[in-house]
Amino acid sequence: MHPYRTHNCGELRSEHTGEQVRVSGWVHRKRDHGNLLFIDLRDHYGITQCVIDVSSAQFETAEKVRPESVVTITGKVVDRSAETVNPGLPTGAVEVTVDDILVESAADMLPIQVAGDAEFPEDLRLRYRFLDLRRENVHANMMLRSRVISSVRRRMTDQGFHEFQTPILTASSPEGARDYLVPSRIHPGKFYALPQAPQQFKQLLMVSGFDKYFQIAPCFRDEDARADRSPGEFYQLDMEMAFCTQDDVFAALEPVLQGVFDEFGGDRTVTQAPFPRIPYAESMLKYGSDKPDLRNPIVLADTTEPFRDSNFGLFAKLVGQGAVVRAIPAPGAADRPRSFFDKLNDWAREEGAGGLGYIVFAEDGVKGPIAKNLEADRIEAIRVATGVKPGDAVFFACGQKKNAEKFAGFARDRICDELGIRETGCFKFCWIVDYPMYELDDDTGQIDFSHNPFSMPQGGLDALNGKDPLDVLAYQYDIVCNGVELSSGAIRNHRPDIMYKAFEIAGYSNDDVEREFGGLLNAFKFGAPPHGGSAPGIDRMVMLLADEPNIREVILFPMTQQAQDLLMQAPAEVEPARLRELHIKLDLPKPKKMKKAGEEGGDDEGTQSQPSA
Repeated sequence: MHPYRTHNCGELRSEHTGEQVRVSGWVHRKRDHGNLLFIDLRDHYGITQCVIDVSSAQFETAEKVRPESVVTITGKVVDRSAETVNPGLPTGAVEVTVDDILVESAADMLPIQVAGDAEFPEDLRLRYRFLDLRRENVHANMMLRSRVISSVRRRMTDQGFHEFQTPILTASSPEGARDYLVPSRIHPGKFYALPQAPQQFKQLLMVSGFDKYFQIAPCFRDEDARADRSPGEFYQLDMEMAFCTQDDVFAALEPVLQGVFDEFGGDRTVTQAPFPRIPYAESMLKYGSDKPDLRNPIVLADTTEPFRDSNFGLFAKLVGQGAVVRAIPAPGAADRPRSFFDKLNDWAREEGAGGLGYIVFAEDGVKGPIAKNLEADRIEAIRVATGVKPGDAVFFACGQKKNAEKFAGFARDRICDELGIRETGCFKFCWIVDYPMYELDDDTGQIDFSHNPFSMPQGGLDALNGKDPLDVLAYQYDIVCNGVELSSGAIRNHRPDIMYKAFEIAGYSNDDVEREFGGLLNAFKFGAPPHGGSAPGIDRMVMLLADEPNIREVILFPMTQQAQDLLMQAPAEVEPARLRELHIKLDLPKPKKMKKAGEEGGDDEGTQSQPSA
């Protein structure tokens, strides 16, 4: 007999009754019924119930063993009595009578419980992540992640893509976030950077003559945490294709995404390919976001003109100064109490807006503060523009276009949730396309890239030479699912002449471009194919499939929001000898001096200054 197990803990069934077996695992639960002690033994595969009688010589060992101790149990498989069968457990028709129990590894008192559904503070969960990962839901999330990655790989290779690994130690690249830097021992004063993405390398692969590339790529960015973004590192399905159009990229990715979500989405419906394509300008107008959640049925409308020169003085004045008005329909809200509208108005003020005006289209006529001051024909124009009917209401956001659209998008989601009308049980995909190539920087008023500077402008060099830069669109696109951006992508600018001109419009000289992107630019001068790609985030895909609100729930060993690894105690100080070897001297922020008693502005004890900019 095998020293540890003849069967795993999820394997035994009625057909094994009468067999002498050996199982090993963790003590999940113990239940003392006086003369009988029940042990639920758990391993990766499932749970088997084991039972030992008080008359057994092994009873004292079984009685003393703590939960989460690792034990090996030898015994006979017997059928459970009819009243004790557990239909919710795959092994629930049988149990193992314990002839022998061997404690392989005794567990100390647990800082967090593995069995049960109790909630624990995040710091405890991450400090004892090895225990947290034993818990059923967390363990299942990690297995889901593994299966998703395997499925993605299979679907990509079935389409003729080949997996390559790009460098982890590379040069710093300005890609919108801070790099993690790695000092060089043999090149004093110089640093490698961990890649924010394999962007330049995958483009170089296309220049090198490979046709279809992908990898499950680790990416490293020193940025703040969010619910859908983990600090430190993340993984993406990085892909690139040569001699492709935007349509080709979509046709390659849609079957992968649809297939994975069909495979692991359970009974939830999935948008079938081809996915809807929404131009960026339309998305901002209709949804107030370039990451629209299409489960939300509310569609915004432009109602600027009905307020122009109207009797509603506040909006009329702002529109005269260049503002726009976005209407947010609220289906069925007319019968809501006044407190519903007041609550949304208070929320708007908390968000920094002046408020959230509204018109109620009740069965017996229009009501609300705006309706009292707006002409009837203008109210009718709003009704037509928004498509509302009696029983509905309409809220309004007014301001400069960028701000009004953004706030209207927030209000759209808030109102949707207040009304409880967001569709459930579905994954709704869409592409956001036709991003503007450039935008005006809010602080400087100068033209800057709006999205990805390496994208091919629609119309190529002629568009850059002949159009207002703010009217130039790019072959840039995002894939969005349920309001979560899974990926950005683009058809790349593979022409040095177009690249020089594109950066010149944004204020960069040819020398700037060659200094920052010399490797890629130099490669393009020796024959580069048209190419493009995308990189859907693996972490976000699994987060959606697992229906987890926080991305840390689908990452094996995540960091805290402060980018700390509590389990391995990283980041950590380094021995002075190691710093000398790397030619590094520390210039740490100094603690602030404590104020003497009676002086104004004293700091709390132990407070230290923040690092200087």
